[in-house]
Amino acid sequence: MAFLQRTMNRGSVSTGYDIDNSLKVEADNSEYAEYAITSTTDRRNFCFSGWVKRTELVNATDGGQLIFASFTEGNEGVLLRWSRENSSYYDGIQVDIGQGGTNYRSYTSSLYRDTSAWYHIVLAVNTRENTASDRWKLYVNGEQVTSWAQQQFPTADFLTSANLSGSKHTIGAYETGGTVYGKNCGYFADFHFIDADGGNVTFLPTDFGETDEDSGIWKPKAYTGSYGTNGFYLDFESSGSLGADSSGNSNNFTLNNITAADQATDTPTNNFATMNVLWGNDNMPLMSEGATEFGNNVSAYRYAVATMGVTSGKWYWEIKPTVNGNTLVSGAGIASNENTLFFYDETGNFVYHYDGDRYVNGTAVSSYGTAWSTNDIIGFAYDADNWTLTCYVNNSSQGNLLASQTDISSELFIPYVYSFGTHTYQCNFGGYTNMSNAHTNTDENGYGSFVYAPPTGYYALCGKNLAEFGGTA
Repeated sequence: MAFLQRTMNRGSVSTGYDIDNSLKVEADNSEYAEYAITSTTDRRNFCFSGWVKRTELVNATDGGQLIFASFTEGNEGVLLRWSRENSSYYDGIQVDIGQGGTNYRSYTSSLYRDTSAWYHIVLAVNTRENTASDRWKLYVNGEQVTSWAQQQFPTADFLTSANLSGSKHTIGAYETGGTVYGKNCGYFADFHFIDADGGNVTFLPTDFGETDEDSGIWKPKAYTGSYGTNGFYLDFESSGSLGADSSGNSNNFTLNNITAADQATDTPTNNFATMNVLWGNDNMPLMSEGATEFGNNVSAYRYAVATMGVTSGKWYWEIKPTVNGNTLVSGAGIASNENTLFFYDETGNFVYHYDGDRYVNGTAVSSYGTAWSTNDIIGFAYDADNWTLTCYVNNSSQGNLLASQTDISSELFIPYVYSFGTHTYQCNFGGYTNMSNAHTNTDENGYGSFVYAPPTGYYALCGKNLAEFGGTA
């Protein structure tokens, strides 16, 4: 399970600047937001900055995944997206700069496939520059991208379609000719667009972020500059108005298929666990809803583990079976990071089976607790220091599931869910959930959003809690 350890990014450090909320977008639901530009301003000099956490990689059927665009109906302008330029560069970053039938297209050699971490992306454009390579620059996590599979620069003083009256700012996807393209899956946070408004401004990633002195991690900071006429700031703070512009410009976005339920507390300053879309067996589970919903629609075994595992501390999470929760083979619990496969009856797995039985270190032990039913809330309270896993059915404790840890060499264990046959599970680590149940309970630190209150002393799997209590390898 070295892969899991390698890709896990805490994404949470002491910042002095906290981002409280993010926006979850889902490709299958065609969720996106747009703002119609009514006045032409600076088409040469502008900057986009935003934080993105991916929950699905690019595939052969989608047209890339849009992060941000300022474009016309004719599909011209500035587009920033996860690339599907060719199979060698899936999940690189693609930058398009165009107008009037001329398009300059670039895509990175580096690929960005970590679905456990937040990426900070800055695109700074100034076609007034004399040097071609200065006319636009891309930064990821504070560092300028210098490795390109293809890189094209516009001519000097090139007029893009960005900031052009009749064009649109759009995030998450874009619509043209009545069709939605570039549909994205993931979380968006702290989105800025700066319109130079006729100036000659050099934008840098340090306008929006900085390196933490203690950890060396790139972190957000408050932007203190002006926005210009067509600039905006989306902080996603108001669940009832997620498209509200907080720059003072009132450049509010129209929401398409986005509701208050799409607000999340998974942010760059407090990164929450989700299900790991990069780790599973050959029959990869169907992931959706910000990588919090696990699905199986075939007569085959599927499993998924979380993006965070722990070595110490007390941790709480929930699952909800919504389809066939009490039929066929299914269950959940914790799994050792030393496993290469996660079948429920393997050594290193400790699971609460759908029928009320338990599997402890690969051995079936009957009559543990209540059998599950569809729409039950199954809670898990894992004490890694004292080797206990207390499971709950609708807040009713089933007692400790675990036995002796004598023959378990691993110290790192990961939340885990599995099924054989048609099942759907909603998994709630506190950062976002698709559960229809009221989920307003937090842990004692005020983090998370759970159906039931975590037991005393147990915490949500998120970066701030992990930094305080340790526990992650």
